[in-house]
Amino acid sequence: MKLAWILWLASVLPPQTADSLCLSTTVYLEARDQSVRGQKAVAEVALRRRDSGLWGNTVCDVVTARKQFAPTLVSPSTRLSNTEAWAESVTIALEAERNWALPPGQRKEIVPGASHFMAHAIASPSWRNAYQVATIGDHTFLKVQSLKPRRG
Repeated sequence: MKLAWILWLASVLPPQTADSLCLSTTVYLEARDQSVRGQKAVAEVALRRRDSGLWGNTVCDVVTARKQFAPTLVSPSTRLSNTEAWAESVTIALEAERNWALPPGQRKEIVPGASHFMAHAIASPSWRNAYQVATIGDHTFLKVQSLKPRRG
């Protein structure tokens, strides 16, 4: 599957289904070579950002916001060809969404408060010296800003 096709499909699906597809795609592109814990942490950052409303109101808006996540950083012709990693990404994204649907005090958070993450081998963002929440595999999760859920 090509990234461009997945993003087109997300644009015509119902919002909840589209969000699951966008989150799965992001987990795959950002962390398919990381541990399950690292993949869940990537999903958690995307979900926390969605709740804040600062990057958009849906997961698809968040992960396709300019220069924020892999879906806008890699070529649209990128193929998601590792079927095992894709299946795991879908499972992790769906589990993350179920977990995040719980009331905040009942969620199992892996990187509490993390608003950003970076892969050391390929990124050196201006915010790299922010408060480090955790390092999991090749990614460091940071609290660059406090993200509060928008009011209902």
